[in-house]
Amino acid sequence: MLILAPMQGLTELLFRKTYEHCFPKAIDYAISPFLSLTHGNLADAWKKIDDVIPELNADSIPVVPQILGKEPLEFVDLANRLYDVGYTEINWNIGCPMRKVAAKHRGSGILPYPGEVNALLDYVVPKMKGQLSVKMRLGHRSKDEILQLIPILNDYPIANVTIHPRTGKQQYSGEVDLDAFEQVIPQIRHKIIYNGDLCTLGDYTRLVQRFPSIKDYMIGRGVLYDPLLPLKIKGVIDADDKTQTLAASLTFISALTDAILSREIHDESKMRKIKEYWCLLRRSLPISELVSMKVLHAQSLGETLSEIHNLTHQSERADLGY
Repeated sequence: MLILAPMQGLTELLFRKTYEHCFPKAIDYAISPFLSLTHGNLADAWKKIDDVIPELNADSIPVVPQILGKEPLEFVDLANRLYDVGYTEINWNIGCPMRKVAAKHRGSGILPYPGEVNALLDYVVPKMKGQLSVKMRLGHRSKDEILQLIPILNDYPIANVTIHPRTGKQQYSGEVDLDAFEQVIPQIRHKIIYNGDLCTLGDYTRLVQRFPSIKDYMIGRGVLYDPLLPLKIKGVIDADDKTQTLAASLTFISALTDAILSREIHDESKMRKIKEYWCLLRRSLPISELVSMKVLHAQSLGETLSEIHNLTHQSERADLGY
Protein backbone atom coordinates (compact mmCIF):
# COMPACT_ATOMS: atom_id res chain seq x y z
CA MET A 1 0.00 0.00 0.00
CA LEU A 2 1.25 3.49 -0.86
CA ILE A 3 0.44 6.41 1.42
CA LEU A 4 0.92 10.12 0.72
CA ALA A 5 2.96 11.74 3.48
CA PRO A 6 1.67 14.83 5.28
CA MET A 7 3.68 17.84 4.10
CA GLN A 8 2.51 21.09 5.64
CA GLY A 9 1.44 23.57 2.96
CA LEU A 10 1.99 21.04 0.15
CA THR A 11 -0.17 17.91 0.41
CA GLU A 12 -3.28 19.86 1.34
CA LEU A 13 -6.72 19.22 -0.16
CA LEU A 14 -6.04 21.19 -3.36
CA PHE A 15 -3.01 19.01 -4.11
CA ARG A 16 -4.77 15.75 -3.21
CA LYS A 17 -7.81 16.50 -5.39
CA THR A 18 -5.65 17.50 -8.35
CA TYR A 19 -3.41 14.47 -8.00
CA GLU A 20 -6.35 12.06 -7.77
CA HIS A 21 -7.92 13.67 -10.85
CA CYS A 22 -4.72 13.25 -12.88
CA PHE A 23 -3.69 9.84 -11.51
CA PRO A 24 -6.72 7.98 -10.11
CA LYS A 25 -5.94 5.32 -7.49
CA ALA A 26 -2.17 5.84 -7.77
CA ILE A 27 -2.09 6.64 -4.04
CA ASP A 28 -4.10 4.42 -1.69
CA TYR A 29 -4.65 7.05 0.97
CA ALA A 30 -3.07 10.17 2.48
CA ILE A 31 -2.29 11.45 5.95
CA SER A 32 -3.43 15.07 6.15
CA PRO A 33 -1.08 17.89 7.12
CA PHE A 34 -1.45 18.24 10.87
CA LEU A 35 -4.29 19.92 12.71
CA SER A 36 -2.62 21.63 15.65
CA LEU A 37 -4.16 21.78 19.10
CA THR A 38 -2.16 25.02 19.53
CA HIS A 39 -1.51 25.28 23.25
CA GLY A 40 -4.70 23.41 24.00
CA ASN A 41 -6.91 25.86 22.10
CA LEU A 42 -9.29 23.54 20.26
CA ALA A 43 -10.92 26.42 18.40
CA ASP A 44 -7.70 27.05 16.49
CA ALA A 45 -7.54 23.41 15.38
CA TRP A 46 -11.21 23.24 14.47
CA LYS A 47 -10.99 26.40 12.35
CA LYS A 48 -8.55 24.59 10.08
CA ILE A 49 -10.76 21.56 9.61
CA ASP A 50 -11.61 22.51 6.00
CA ASP A 51 -8.76 20.32 4.75
CA VAL A 52 -10.52 17.18 5.96
CA ILE A 53 -14.21 18.01 5.55
CA PRO A 54 -15.58 14.76 4.06
CA GLU A 55 -17.79 16.46 1.49
CA LEU A 56 -14.83 18.38 0.06
CA ASN A 57 -12.69 15.23 -0.01
CA ALA A 58 -15.25 13.12 -1.87
CA ASP A 59 -13.31 13.20 -5.16
CA SER A 60 -9.88 13.33 -3.57
CA ILE A 61 -7.35 10.81 -2.29
CA PRO A 62 -8.90 9.16 0.80
CA VAL A 63 -7.46 10.89 3.86
CA VAL A 64 -6.69 10.15 7.50
CA PRO A 65 -6.64 13.34 9.63
CA GLN A 66 -3.49 14.00 11.63
CA ILE A 67 -3.34 15.79 15.00
CA LEU A 68 -0.31 17.59 16.42
CA GLY A 69 -0.45 18.24 20.15
CA LYS A 70 -0.17 16.72 23.60
CA GLU A 71 -3.27 18.04 25.40
CA PRO A 72 -5.32 14.91 26.17
CA LEU A 73 -8.76 16.49 26.68
CA GLU A 74 -8.53 18.57 23.52
CA PHE A 75 -7.08 15.63 21.60
CA VAL A 76 -10.02 13.39 22.47
CA ASP A 77 -12.52 16.15 21.71
CA LEU A 78 -11.07 16.82 18.25
CA ALA A 79 -10.58 13.12 17.47
CA ASN A 80 -14.18 12.33 18.36
CA ARG A 81 -15.52 15.27 16.35
CA LEU A 82 -13.60 13.89 13.39
CA TYR A 83 -15.04 10.44 14.06
CA ASP A 84 -18.54 11.92 14.12
CA VAL A 85 -18.07 13.31 10.59
CA GLY A 86 -16.88 9.95 9.28
CA TYR A 87 -13.21 9.34 10.16
CA THR A 88 -12.51 6.02 11.87
CA GLU A 89 -8.75 6.59 12.24
CA ILE A 90 -6.76 9.55 13.57
CA ASN A 91 -2.99 9.86 13.23
CA TRP A 92 -0.89 11.35 16.03
CA ASN A 93 2.11 13.37 14.83
CA ILE A 94 5.10 12.73 17.07
CA GLY A 95 7.61 13.16 14.29
CA CYS A 96 7.49 16.82 13.23
CA PRO A 97 11.07 18.16 13.54
CA MET A 98 10.26 21.89 13.42
CA ARG A 99 12.22 23.60 16.20
CA LYS A 100 9.34 25.75 17.45
CA VAL A 101 7.10 22.69 17.62
CA ALA A 102 9.67 20.38 19.23
CA ALA A 103 10.65 22.96 21.86
CA LYS A 104 7.13 22.62 23.32
CA HIS A 105 7.31 18.82 23.52
CA ARG A 106 5.15 18.47 20.43
CA GLY A 107 5.99 16.49 17.31
CA SER A 108 9.40 14.84 17.67
CA GLY A 109 10.02 16.99 20.74
CA ILE A 110 7.98 14.60 22.88
CA LEU A 111 10.05 11.54 21.96
CA PRO A 112 12.69 12.02 24.72
CA TYR A 113 9.85 11.98 27.28
CA PRO A 114 8.27 8.52 27.31
CA GLY A 115 6.24 9.40 30.39
CA GLU A 116 4.44 12.14 28.46
CA VAL A 117 3.78 9.79 25.53
CA ASN A 118 2.39 7.16 27.89
CA ALA A 119 0.22 9.68 29.73
CA LEU A 120 -1.44 10.87 26.54
CA LEU A 121 -2.01 7.37 25.20
CA ASP A 122 -3.36 6.20 28.54
CA TYR A 123 -5.96 8.96 28.53
CA VAL A 124 -6.75 9.18 24.81
CA VAL A 125 -6.95 5.59 23.57
CA PRO A 126 -9.81 4.41 25.82
CA LYS A 127 -11.83 7.56 25.16
CA MET A 128 -11.44 7.78 21.38
CA LYS A 129 -14.33 6.52 19.31
CA GLY A 130 -12.03 5.44 16.48
CA GLN A 131 -8.54 4.02 16.09
CA LEU A 132 -5.29 5.82 16.69
CA SER A 133 -2.20 5.52 14.48
CA VAL A 134 1.19 7.13 15.09
CA LYS A 135 3.76 8.82 12.84
CA MET A 136 7.15 9.21 14.49
CA ARG A 137 10.93 9.39 14.13
CA LEU A 138 13.65 7.32 15.77
CA GLY A 139 13.94 10.05 18.35
CA HIS A 140 14.44 13.77 18.69
CA ARG A 141 17.99 14.02 20.00
CA SER A 142 19.05 10.36 19.70
CA LYS A 143 18.03 7.43 17.53
CA ASP A 144 17.88 5.28 20.68
CA GLU A 145 14.91 7.19 22.11
CA ILE A 146 12.53 4.95 20.16
CA LEU A 147 13.73 1.95 22.20
CA GLN A 148 12.13 3.44 25.35
CA LEU A 149 8.91 4.13 23.45
CA ILE A 150 8.37 0.72 21.83
CA PRO A 151 7.18 -1.03 25.04
CA ILE A 152 4.73 1.82 25.60
CA LEU A 153 3.36 1.67 22.05
CA ASN A 154 3.08 -2.12 22.30
CA ASP A 155 0.77 -1.75 25.31
CA TYR A 156 -1.94 0.00 23.29
CA PRO A 157 -4.17 -1.11 20.36
CA ILE A 158 -2.55 1.22 17.83
CA ALA A 159 -3.63 0.80 14.19
CA ASN A 160 -0.12 1.27 12.75
CA VAL A 161 3.19 3.01 13.39
CA THR A 162 4.89 5.03 10.64
CA ILE A 163 8.63 5.45 11.21
CA HIS A 164 10.87 8.01 9.54
CA PRO A 165 14.37 6.73 10.40
CA ARG A 166 15.96 10.05 11.27
CA THR A 167 16.04 12.09 14.47
CA GLY A 168 14.20 15.37 14.85
CA LYS A 169 17.51 17.20 15.23
CA GLN A 170 18.51 15.98 11.78
CA GLN A 171 15.47 17.64 10.23
CA TYR A 172 15.73 16.25 6.68
CA SER A 173 19.52 16.26 6.38
CA GLY A 174 21.91 13.35 6.34
CA GLU A 175 21.10 9.74 5.54
CA VAL A 176 18.11 7.82 6.79
CA ASP A 177 19.34 5.26 9.34
CA LEU A 178 18.20 1.98 7.84
CA ASP A 179 20.25 -0.04 10.30
CA ALA A 180 18.36 1.49 13.22
CA PHE A 181 15.06 0.96 11.40
CA GLU A 182 15.93 -2.70 10.86
CA GLN A 183 16.72 -3.07 14.56
CA VAL A 184 13.29 -1.87 15.72
CA ILE A 185 11.13 -3.81 13.23
CA PRO A 186 10.97 -7.07 15.24
CA GLN A 187 10.36 -5.20 18.49
CA ILE A 188 7.13 -3.46 17.41
CA ARG A 189 3.99 -5.57 17.50
CA HIS A 190 1.96 -3.19 15.34
CA LYS A 191 1.93 -2.86 11.56
CA ILE A 192 4.89 -0.70 10.51
CA ILE A 193 4.87 1.81 7.67
CA TYR A 194 8.19 3.03 6.28
CA ASN A 195 8.69 6.74 5.49
CA GLY A 196 11.77 8.66 4.37
CA ASP A 197 13.81 9.40 1.23
CA LEU A 198 11.69 7.26 -1.08
CA CYS A 199 12.16 9.31 -4.25
CA THR A 200 12.78 6.80 -7.05
CA LEU A 201 11.76 3.33 -8.12
CA GLY A 202 15.30 2.23 -7.25
CA ASP A 203 14.83 3.51 -3.69
CA TYR A 204 11.64 1.47 -3.37
CA THR A 205 13.22 -1.67 -4.82
CA ARG A 206 16.15 -1.49 -2.39
CA LEU A 207 13.84 -0.98 0.59
CA VAL A 208 11.59 -3.89 -0.36
CA GLN A 209 14.57 -6.18 -0.82
CA ARG A 210 16.03 -5.22 2.56
CA PHE A 211 12.75 -5.17 4.52
CA PRO A 212 10.50 -7.90 3.08
CA SER A 213 8.17 -7.78 6.10
CA ILE A 214 7.24 -4.15 5.40
CA LYS A 215 4.25 -3.97 3.05
CA ASP A 216 3.25 -0.30 3.35
CA TYR A 217 5.30 2.70 2.28
CA MET A 218 4.73 6.42 2.73
CA ILE A 219 5.92 8.75 -0.02
CA GLY A 220 6.41 12.49 0.38
CA ARG A 221 8.64 14.57 -1.86
CA GLY A 222 9.09 11.64 -4.23
CA VAL A 223 5.58 12.25 -5.56
CA LEU A 224 6.47 15.86 -6.30
CA TYR A 225 9.83 14.97 -7.82
CA ASP A 226 8.12 12.40 -10.07
CA PRO A 227 4.28 12.41 -10.07
CA LEU A 228 4.27 9.00 -11.76
CA LEU A 229 6.40 7.33 -9.08
CA PRO A 230 3.46 5.55 -7.36
CA LEU A 231 2.32 4.12 -10.69
CA LYS A 232 5.86 2.98 -11.46
CA ILE A 233 6.05 1.26 -8.07
CA LYS A 234 2.74 -0.48 -8.71
CA GLY A 235 3.93 -1.58 -12.15
CA VAL A 236 1.11 0.23 -13.94
CA ILE A 237 3.47 2.10 -16.27
CA ASP A 238 6.91 1.45 -17.69
CA ALA A 239 9.46 3.17 -15.47
CA ASP A 240 11.82 3.57 -18.44
CA ASP A 241 9.28 5.43 -20.57
CA LYS A 242 10.65 8.97 -20.17
CA THR A 243 8.18 10.41 -22.68
CA GLN A 244 5.22 9.20 -20.64
CA THR A 245 6.78 10.47 -17.42
CA LEU A 246 7.40 13.90 -18.91
CA ALA A 247 3.88 14.13 -20.36
CA ALA A 248 2.39 13.20 -16.99
CA SER A 249 4.53 15.78 -15.19
CA LEU A 250 3.53 18.52 -17.61
CA THR A 251 -0.13 17.59 -17.24
CA PHE A 252 0.07 17.65 -13.48
CA ILE A 253 1.97 20.96 -13.34
CA SER A 254 -0.68 22.52 -15.57
CA ALA A 255 -3.58 21.08 -13.58
CA LEU A 256 -2.11 22.11 -10.23
CA THR A 257 -1.37 25.62 -11.50
CA ASP A 258 -4.96 25.96 -12.75
CA ALA A 259 -6.27 24.76 -9.39
CA ILE A 260 -4.23 27.40 -7.57
CA LEU A 261 -5.35 30.11 -9.97
CA SER A 262 -8.99 29.20 -9.29
CA ARG A 263 -8.63 29.92 -5.56
CA GLU A 264 -10.11 33.13 -4.23
CA ILE A 265 -6.85 34.55 -2.90
CA HIS A 266 -4.66 37.49 -3.87
CA ASP A 267 -2.40 37.19 -6.91
CA GLU A 268 0.68 37.44 -4.70
CA SER A 269 -0.52 34.45 -2.65
CA LYS A 270 -1.19 32.50 -5.84
CA MET A 271 2.31 33.32 -7.10
CA ARG A 272 3.92 32.17 -3.83
CA LYS A 273 2.00 28.89 -3.85
CA ILE A 274 2.84 28.17 -7.51
CA LYS A 275 6.52 28.85 -6.84
CA GLU A 276 6.45 26.60 -3.77
CA TYR A 277 5.29 23.65 -5.85
CA TRP A 278 7.56 24.58 -8.76
CA CYS A 279 10.66 24.19 -6.54
CA LEU A 280 9.85 20.47 -6.31
CA LEU A 281 7.97 19.66 -9.53
CA ARG A 282 10.62 21.19 -11.79
CA ARG A 283 12.84 18.18 -10.96
CA SER A 284 10.63 16.03 -13.19
CA LEU A 285 11.45 18.20 -16.22
CA PRO A 286 14.56 18.01 -18.46
CA ILE A 287 15.79 21.47 -17.46
CA SER A 288 18.66 22.51 -15.24
CA GLU A 289 18.17 23.97 -11.78
CA LEU A 290 19.73 27.22 -13.00
CA VAL A 291 17.20 27.55 -15.83
CA SER A 292 14.31 26.64 -13.55
CA MET A 293 15.23 29.57 -11.28
CA LYS A 294 13.68 31.92 -13.82
CA VAL A 295 10.31 31.06 -12.31
CA LEU A 296 11.46 31.87 -8.78
CA HIS A 297 12.91 35.20 -9.92
CA ALA A 298 9.64 36.31 -11.54
CA GLN A 299 8.22 39.44 -9.95
CA SER A 300 4.51 39.04 -10.72
CA LEU A 301 1.93 36.30 -11.19
CA GLY A 302 1.80 36.99 -14.93
CA GLU A 303 5.58 36.77 -15.25
CA THR A 304 5.61 33.56 -13.19
CA LEU A 305 3.03 31.93 -15.45
CA SER A 306 4.87 33.10 -18.56
CA GLU A 307 8.16 31.58 -17.36
CA ILE A 308 6.45 28.28 -16.50
CA HIS A 309 4.83 28.22 -19.94
CA ASN A 310 8.18 28.84 -21.63
CA LEU A 311 10.01 26.19 -19.59
CA THR A 312 7.35 23.51 -19.97
CA HIS A 313 7.22 24.18 -23.71
CA GLN A 314 11.02 23.97 -23.79
CA SER A 315 10.78 20.63 -21.98
CA GLU A 316 8.32 19.27 -24.55
CA ARG A 317 10.59 20.29 -27.41
CA ALA A 318 13.61 18.74 -25.69
CA ASP A 319 11.73 15.45 -25.32
CA LEU A 320 10.85 15.48 -29.02
CA GLY A 321 14.51 16.00 -29.87
CA TYR A 322 14.23 19.52 -31.26
